[in-house]
Amino acid sequence: MGNSTSVQSVDRAIAILEILARDGATRVTDVAQELDVHKSTASRLLAALEHGGLVEQSGDRGRYRLGFGVVRLAGAATAQLDLARESRPVCLRLAEAVGETVNIAVARAGDTVNISQVRGPAAISGHNWVGQRTPSHATSSGKVLLAFGALRLPAELERYTPRTITSPAELGLEEIRDQGWASAVEELEVGLNAVAAPIRGADGSVVAAVSASGPSYRLTRERLPDVGALLAEGAREISQRIGHYG
Repeated sequence: MGNSTSVQSVDRAIAILEILARDGATRVTDVAQELDVHKSTASRLLAALEHGGLVEQSGDRGRYRLGFGVVRLAGAATAQLDLARESRPVCLRLAEAVGETVNIAVARAGDTVNISQVRGPAAISGHNWVGQRTPSHATSSGKVLLAFGALRLPAELERYTPRTITSPAELGLEEIRDQGWASAVEELEVGLNAVAAPIRGADGSVVAAVSASGPSYRLTRERLPDVGALLAEGAREISQRIGHYG
């Protein structure tokens, strides 16, 4: 019963945002009538949305309109779309140069999420990582985001393979900042290696990471520094494409 009520409330809150987007400033009674709920229910939902900054009361007494919180969310979504679009030509070149799959990853709710992928030319080029959450401490992209402050280190570092680093001191975050790239050697999956470099936004902060990943017999330990340098160069170009000129 509780879960059903919660889902219904979420559905109604979404419907309210759609009503306000369509009609502009709207009265509580109009919202209640369209949702076919009691005025007190509509008022309670609007109050919750107002608390979250998604709606606000207009100068016209008793009317609500979309709040600046919606603009913030829309801006974040647009930025992510821009990042995926602007990084693609660079990722295509990197995938060809490195010969491995190249991903763009961002920080989301404490994890690393891949938002774009270009497969490498090799017959064996790994699976589709787009949309998948991966642990920050066990991936090259996650280590980049941790090292440059886009993510916070979780309290406990889970082990995924015998090579997973579970000690914060051994992650080498300072070294990653100094050299400008990070690597993961069979730390998320046995037989999978990866290397990543930071992408900076207009304000200079690290907003994403570009990575190359492949089987350990092909993307060997010996190749990681050279691939890291290529990715760092590509990351600088992507950064410029999304507005960073530092």
